[in-house]
Amino acid sequence: MIDLHCHILPGIDDGARDLETSLAMARAFVADGVSIVACTPHILPGLYHNSGPQIRHATAKLQELLIERDIPLRLTTGADNHVIPEFLSELRSGKLLSLADSRYVLVEPPHHVAPPRLEELFFSLITASYVPILTHPERLTWINSAYASMERLHTAGAWFQVTAGSLSGDFGRNARYWAERLLDEGKVHLLATDAHDLKTRPPRLSRGRELAAKRVGDKEAVNLVVTRPRGVLHNVPPSELPPPGLQSNAVTPERAVVDKNGRADDARNSGHSRGRSLVGRLREFFQ
Repeated sequence: MIDLHCHILPGIDDGARDLETSLAMARAFVADGVSIVACTPHILPGLYHNSGPQIRHATAKLQELLIERDIPLRLTTGADNHVIPEFLSELRSGKLLSLADSRYVLVEPPHHVAPPRLEELFFSLITASYVPILTHPERLTWINSAYASMERLHTAGAWFQVTAGSLSGDFGRNARYWAERLLDEGKVHLLATDAHDLKTRPPRLSRGRELAAKRVGDKEAVNLVVTRPRGVLHNVPPSELPPPGLQSNAVTPERAVVDKNGRADDARNSGHSRGRSLVGRLREFFQ
């Protein structure tokens, strides 16, 4: 598997606090079946003053150490690029980084406030021949009220990356609901760990792949963690990669539902049918 969103570089942001943590995370990745990881620390003016050259140097240094320690994990460069007004110019200058110097670039909006002109930013990137990847949309607290905007971004050509832990409920019911709904609607292009450490945000991609397979089938689950990530690393145009979507032989299980106030609940315990599978509704009808 290939993980394109991870905070494994030591002491550079809120991820791995030191080199030993980075090495332990690398070993955990290998044990989980991951062979390639994109080092994507935050670039956030005022908080994480990272830059392209700095990230390149830190990635190369950690890669050398992994080779010395005989840890078979290949690293590549990238960044968790936060939304800023001069995003496109900073990307072109090399201060912000795309994934493996490809056309694909992670874009992280604020978690709790919908940024103004977000669609304008994404459209400018697409016009400039980049493929913007919206990081963990399911975890954004404002997704409940701005989903129409995200649908427009998807239609325009933006990619969505969901965090593996969201599918197992690590980020709460609301995040799980949206992760499952995005999968069911064929809007998820990539599954990644967004790992920060070994305890609270561990590098565990295989569990997310297994949960995704139950909803969209084994082939699409492989696309989420192997086929499309490999295409990103090789800068393959999106049109030449398999589009996301439910396999014909996959059965979509029930998912959490979200009420009008944005609160998530389990469909099995809810009187509402929204988000339930057809099988689940038929079973209830005949009981």
